[in-house]
Amino acid sequence: MISMKKFIELSLGSFMISHGYDENNKEIEEHCPVQGFAKKLVAVERIKSLSEKYILTDYVDGRWIYWEYEEEYIAVKKKLLSL
Repeated sequence: MISMKKFIELSLGSFMISHGYDENNKEIEEHCPVQGFAKKLVAVERIKSLSEKYILTDYVDGRWIYWEYEEEYIAVKKKLLSL
């Protein structure tokens, strides 16, 4: 069966994984710095929000990933709105 998912190509860099909250309601974060950016195809249905610095995506087990991206905010916004 052919997948009907839509994807967007982005240059992604460092990221932060949110693993939820501890017993004191403090967010549990895992920071993952990387050198430079790499092109990735991201399923549009995984994208939850876009800011000038980060794109927020969901991941398995209820985790969230905040990715730094290289493109201009307005260019990514236009790509998403055109889908």
